[in-house]
Amino acid sequence: MKPTILKKLPLLALATALAIGSTTASAKPDVGISPWGPKDEIGRLNLITPESQAAVLSRIEGGKSYDLSVEYFIGMPSWQAAGDPHYRIWMTHTPHGNTIDDPLHLGEEMNEHVSYTGAAVSMYTHMGTHIDALPHFGLNGKIWNGFKASEHLGDRGWAVGGAEKIPPLIARGVMIDVAAAKGVEMLPDNYRVTREDLKMALDKQKVTLQEGDIVLIRTGRMQNYNDAAAYMNNPPGLGMDAARFLVEDSGAMVVGADNLSFEAFPSEVENNYVPLHTYLLAEQGAPIMELVYLEDLSKDQIYEFAFIGGSLKLRGADAAPLRPVALPLRQQ
Repeated sequence: MKPTILKKLPLLALATALAIGSTTASAKPDVGISPWGPKDEIGRLNLITPESQAAVLSRIEGGKSYDLSVEYFIGMPSWQAAGDPHYRIWMTHTPHGNTIDDPLHLGEEMNEHVSYTGAAVSMYTHMGTHIDALPHFGLNGKIWNGFKASEHLGDRGWAVGGAEKIPPLIARGVMIDVAAAKGVEMLPDNYRVTREDLKMALDKQKVTLQEGDIVLIRTGRMQNYNDAAAYMNNPPGLGMDAARFLVEDSGAMVVGADNLSFEAFPSEVENNYVPLHTYLLAEQGAPIMELVYLEDLSKDQIYEFAFIGGSLKLRGADAAPLRPVALPLRQQ
């Protein structure tokens, strides 16, 4: 593609063209190169602008808010197939223990009068409601925008694209309630959400996607969250064509779901065991959210809202916990 042609393309079309160009250049897909420049580390999050934030905030209806995050607890659902750690919490200080150990040398009388409790946690970065940063998955030794693991990944994490680079997320959010649209409480095990499923649900909800949206897919799986085995076993997820519809056709900035795998298994692509993760993160520069709590939005049939959330600024990390809220919007 000639540079003179690239300059004439709209931003979304340019990003798509670059990603597709890299895919067709060889037998295997390669990472996308950012239209936001060689130093870009956040991909489609560049679609967040002062104007886009003002536009969505000006439409907040007021009144009820919705917490889209889950609780963290010992025994919670987590990805264990690759040997990653479970969530753990332990007490570092208890009122009784402080009286016995007196770690601050305050004396028994003071410790019995002033009770002191402290705790520590240990967890995998991809636990609970979280956002995948772009380095989470790559292709051919590279991540989004051509950054190389051999040059940019050290013992203390990624020097580029880490979770600390993720800006505050203030954007129009859209929930696509696929389970409700299909008339079920929960999609079946291993169900692969299709482009047609998404379009059907959007039509029933009378919602149209816009460029820069944070799009969240409800499968109903969150109803099993307190039973880790039931939640993790053969979850439904998104299919490749559905992901292309969201990003390439509809302009989604971030995509997410109420499950942990996000995509359906087994893989649709012979030489890639997680094709949606590499397509979204490495090829399109679109972060992924997982374990987003959507049950209350579904109950109240809230499909369009201001999504406001911030992730922990974990330097060099490939993901970070997220505490988002949804604020319903006035209809235009």
